[in-house]
Amino acid sequence: MLPAAHGRDERLTRRLPADLLPLFDDRFIRSCELFEEYVRRQAVATARALALPAAARAPGTPAEIAARAGLAPERAAVPVGWILATLISSGLAARDGEGRWRIAAEPEAPDLREVEDAQAAHDPSCLPSYRLADLSAALHPEVLRGGVTGEAALFAPDRFGAWAAYFSNDNPIYAVSNRVGALAAARALAGGCGAVLEIGGGLGSATAALFERLGEAGGAARIGAYRFTEIAPSFLRRGQRNLAALLPTAPLTFGRLDMDRPFAEAGIEPATLDLVYGVNTLHAARDLEATFAEIRRALVPGGALVLAECVRPFPGRPIYVEFLFHLLESFRAPRLVDPWRPNGGFLAPEQWKAGLEAGGFRDVAIVPDIARVREICPECVVAAVTAVRA
Repeated sequence: MLPAAHGRDERLTRRLPADLLPLFDDRFIRSCELFEEYVRRQAVATARALALPAAARAPGTPAEIAARAGLAPERAAVPVGWILATLISSGLAARDGEGRWRIAAEPEAPDLREVEDAQAAHDPSCLPSYRLADLSAALHPEVLRGGVTGEAALFAPDRFGAWAAYFSNDNPIYAVSNRVGALAAARALAGGCGAVLEIGGGLGSATAALFERLGEAGGAARIGAYRFTEIAPSFLRRGQRNLAALLPTAPLTFGRLDMDRPFAEAGIEPATLDLVYGVNTLHAARDLEATFAEIRRALVPGGALVLAECVRPFPGRPIYVEFLFHLLESFRAPRLVDPWRPNGGFLAPEQWKAGLEAGGFRDVAIVPDIARVREICPECVVAAVTAVRA
């Protein structure tokens, strides 16, 4: 049975800034509800494909259950733990007081088509997210058995089209990150800005959304120089081509930057940037503490950091977007920092604030305030994280 459509809660309306209200409308929230249900069913299907019900008949840790299922524990423990935690939300798994998981019985094969058909009827422009979930599900067995890395599997050349469709401003489930980020970055640029660095620009959809927003507000001229960077050569080439065609007069330059290396290697000098911007990027840093230090070093005093990120509403709880990415080593196995970086992937609002303040930033804000809306709308997992170099 499909989840009931709840629509936007009036309490959420009162707690969202006015400029975000058009983004988090009933149509978008319903798509999030449907996609969350689709991923939940894909988790059940993937558990069956990985033989987890038999492996978890006796209680065990995710690593133990992965080993029983013939998976590579060092690679599979995090994804298996996520699947088990997601099955708990459906009443299909249980966890004891010692942190050991159990699946009492083989779950029935889920009806994926029901949810996809509902999404197609409601808003078919969101279907690229479904295709990426399908891709992740199909790759789980091979990746978690050690046959290929998640990076090689997910980003194989013949899968580039799936990523291009997903990271598009035409896909509302992803585009909301670009729109939320653009609003926050435009506010940071309100007083004018000399130099902007975008980290992990991908295919350029975040850049396009930002310049669109600035154009609407008459503020595109506030940017003196905009350096678009990306680590993956194929994405960098495509992003440069897309943006050169879309924004021919914008002050754009392009280059490769690895956020896990000193920024000086990419020609970024200390205290030369007014704004560092990234959309769905920094959560994948191998050493987020070190990346914060590099960003702080590159910013002028009082310079701004603006991130649009998928934010985990509740610490320790799985969220549906993780299913698309937890096959990637960079996502699931970063350097952990107690207490604000307890896991790979997405951070909770309290963790972003603590990490940035520890890294020498002040005036940390999260918009929308996930901590205030998470009980009302747990599907709201996108926010702008902003801070100023202290």
